[in-house]
Amino acid sequence: MVDLTVSLGRLNLRNPVLVASGTFGYAKEMESLIDFAQLGGIIPKTVTQSPRVGNPPPRTVETPSGLLNAIGLDNDGLEHFLAHHLPYLRTLPTAIIANIAGKSEEEFVAMAARVHQSRAGLAALELNLSCPNVSGGIDFAIDPELTRRIVRRCRDACPELPLIAKLTPNVTDIAVIARAAADGGADAVSAVNTFVGMAVDWRRQRPILGNITGGLSGPAIKPLVLRAVWRIAQLKAIPVIAVGGIGTLDDVMEFLVVGATAVQIGTANFYDPTASVRIVAALPAAIQSLGGNSVRAVIGTLRT
Repeated sequence: MVDLTVSLGRLNLRNPVLVASGTFGYAKEMESLIDFAQLGGIIPKTVTQSPRVGNPPPRTVETPSGLLNAIGLDNDGLEHFLAHHLPYLRTLPTAIIANIAGKSEEEFVAMAARVHQSRAGLAALELNLSCPNVSGGIDFAIDPELTRRIVRRCRDACPELPLIAKLTPNVTDIAVIARAAADGGADAVSAVNTFVGMAVDWRRQRPILGNITGGLSGPAIKPLVLRAVWRIAQLKAIPVIAVGGIGTLDDVMEFLVVGATAVQIGTANFYDPTASVRIVAALPAAIQSLGGNSVRAVIGTLRT
């Protein structure tokens, strides 16, 4: 028997495979395809304080081995989430991790406090400090002091939920930002959000996305994310949840070996919505092939 359980600070999961925010809706859309009980956890779509209509279309474009998106955090707002989505999510047989994005430091703190009031049924709270498709959204996680301060203030406003800081890769040294999140009291970091990119229709001499730029995800970014996760893991300061280009068992095992404690399946949900549960089913044999009897036995075992 292989023990698949993992711990990220105060957050305990039945297995290390989560589904990433923005790629799984609010879970109800996937209930006919997925046995939720097989997942380590679900992170529903990011919500903001007030409703947002998002960016003008086109909002997505496929690239070689990837996807550019500029959705712009289209959602109905925090109160709608708490009243209409959270009651359903509470009934699901897996960990539910809410995800919020504020347009200012004060808004992050106010949202964290509001989530804390309605925390029943939630396992943790992820702070989206790094969305590249909204004005100011990426600015938070490029500044270590701002990251530390927002995490600390959200920690104080929401003391009973484990806190995860979702980081941007669009920085010179992500390890500096991860340490700042740890210093602020985060239980874990998610690494990483999307890379800023763009697509052009040269015949029309125009950008393809309505927002001009968007966030690149999918298999194309996996080598970059592997390095980012490895760099953070070397700090030994905070658990890392890897996110970016993960769609197969091999991907998951690579991230565990370089030091991730858990992973999030993102873009793969669009083209292979059952990938996550198949990966969970295949994990025990892969771990045993390395001589381990638990996920913990293979985390950070990269030989250099």
